[in-house]
Amino acid sequence: MHPPANGASAASARHRRGRLLESAALALGCAALLGVLLALVQSGWGPLARLDRGWVDALHDYARRHTAWTASMQMVSDIGGTVTTRAILGATAVWLWAIGARMLAGWAAAQVLLGWLANWGGKALVGRARPHFADPVSYASGASFPSGHAMSSAITGAALVILVWPRANRAGRATACTAAALAVLTIGWTRIALGVHWPSDVLAGWLTAGLVVGGVTVAVELWRPGALSRDVRRVNWRTRPRVQRVLVPGVSMGPRRESESAAPDGQ
Repeated sequence: MHPPANGASAASARHRRGRLLESAALALGCAALLGVLLALVQSGWGPLARLDRGWVDALHDYARRHTAWTASMQMVSDIGGTVTTRAILGATAVWLWAIGARMLAGWAAAQVLLGWLANWGGKALVGRARPHFADPVSYASGASFPSGHAMSSAITGAALVILVWPRANRAGRATACTAAALAVLTIGWTRIALGVHWPSDVLAGWLTAGLVVGGVTVAVELWRPGALSRDVRRVNWRTRPRVQRVLVPGVSMGPRRESESAAPDGQ
């Protein structure tokens, strides 16, 4: 019985190393790109400044002439605001804590907190002015870089996809990724279309989200190796369907396998 167990342990270790390397690559890649983008913004690099100004001016002119479009953009922006997306991920963290997946709950909660801190710190550090118009179609307070809407929606979307991934088949994974990507892109687009952010602000929000998600995952994996995987198994065990018990009432399911009964207790 030992060789299979050892083989399973080795496979699990390889899986953890792979996830650690992927998360580290995500965090480091996003950090590097964010640093380059920040340098270009701070230096007033001409091509980026012209792209920002051109997009915002063209979309503002369109929004000013199409009130129904503007109203729809404002509605989507309000629905997908930072309060909503952080509340969704925060509620997910509470649910994970309630079913005993404490490490996953902390992982989700840390992303909410660090996302908020990164948004606040970035705006305070850069202090970039928002687009200004004589006849604005929407208003937003505070500094512009990075976009809090873009960052918060990307963090929440990525975290939810990661949580859904182990339980979904190929079609479910594709659906989850597509839905999350469309939501994140749409919310980011509304901030540019309403003239309250530059396109580079939205890109900075997405890059910061990648840094937060990847960085938190790396930190947890280094602190408690394998804890996230154990909590994923705990969530799967807690939420798995009881179809047979519903369809065939009164029929004993028999004793659970030792590995199955131990699933929720691994910590």
